[in-house]
Amino acid sequence: MKPRCILLAQTLLSAPLAAGLLLSAFSAHAQPVQGLYIAGEGGGTLNQDQRVRSTPNFPDGRDRWKAGAVGIGSVGWGLGNGFRVEVEGNYRSMDYNRLVNSNVTTKGDGRRQTYGVMVNALFDLDIGKPWLFPYFGAGVGYGWTSTTASLVGHNASGGTTIQRMGGTYGNATYQGIFGLSFPVPWVVGLSATAEYRFWTMFGPQSHGVTSTGDIGGTQAVLGGSTTFNGTHKTATDFNHSMMLGLRYEFNPAPPPPPPIANAPAPAPQAARSYLIFFDWDKADLTDRARSIVSEAAQAATHIALTRITVSGYTDNSSAHPGQKAGEDYNMKLSIRRATVVKAELMRDGIAGSTIDIHGYGDTHPLVQTGPNTKEAQNRRVEIIFR
Repeated sequence: MKPRCILLAQTLLSAPLAAGLLLSAFSAHAQPVQGLYIAGEGGGTLNQDQRVRSTPNFPDGRDRWKAGAVGIGSVGWGLGNGFRVEVEGNYRSMDYNRLVNSNVTTKGDGRRQTYGVMVNALFDLDIGKPWLFPYFGAGVGYGWTSTTASLVGHNASGGTTIQRMGGTYGNATYQGIFGLSFPVPWVVGLSATAEYRFWTMFGPQSHGVTSTGDIGGTQAVLGGSTTFNGTHKTATDFNHSMMLGLRYEFNPAPPPPPPIANAPAPAPQAARSYLIFFDWDKADLTDRARSIVSEAAQAATHIALTRITVSGYTDNSSAHPGQKAGEDYNMKLSIRRATVVKAELMRDGIAGSTIDIHGYGDTHPLVQTGPNTKEAQNRRVEIIFR
């Protein structure tokens, strides 16, 4: 059976992970938090069992802590594009439970307190719900763990040891953040938050200890109960926190304008067309041709249309003389020209699924000419909006 704290930690981790996977299925946009904001939150916190290295009179094991309390305050700046950065101060406190070891029965007392400063980068999402804005982020910083605790242990042979731990240890920290923001409609700029954080401190952490007793094998060497000074070293300091809080933006983005009731449907737009010309026997876009394609792409975003037709043509000359060979070559060249223009439209932001391409070779000339004539105006692609 898994230890209680690991099962609970897995439950805490699975909830935000599942929510994050669900949110990724939406086409999300940034929530425009902008300017200065402050935030505060508090709730419950739980440490996974920490691996303990051998200490005086005690065997290896795992420290188990009771669920405790956490409080966080932060000051941040929203960039207006979904990203924001903040500086936080944090505090966590929890009581000592016991040392987990199959050969020793233990009971703990006292508590540990952690506090520190972190810098976080976060991203807010707009999933189309005006009352809900998920966010996620990560942070790095520095923290301290202050421990004042005691431990009483008994082994099967009747030995007893009392250990007292104390001191403060500092090291770098990092964390992952997932939260939900709920704007308060009657206070502009105020949001309620619900948040999960995974936090850890690099180790191993070291605290001073004084142990008195005989369950760690010292009586076989020294002939009885004895006292040792040493260190209590722990690793795997993995913390999980669930919190509720408030965030206030001093310069909130204005709300979107309300929809216009019974707004008339936009009038249909007349079809528009653009001409792009090519050099003889070429399917490359000149700078002027790219400018015209870009103009067409911009116009497409401002008019009502359902399809864009891109048709390619050549003049009736051919780089491969011969009636049948020349017609086939010009047909393929016209399709290449239409394909190049479609690719340029897509680079300019037009969805390829709305564009149809056709090649007509040297048929349908813009200017009538004699046979085998190089005519610049017939070497073209026409863009037509439907």
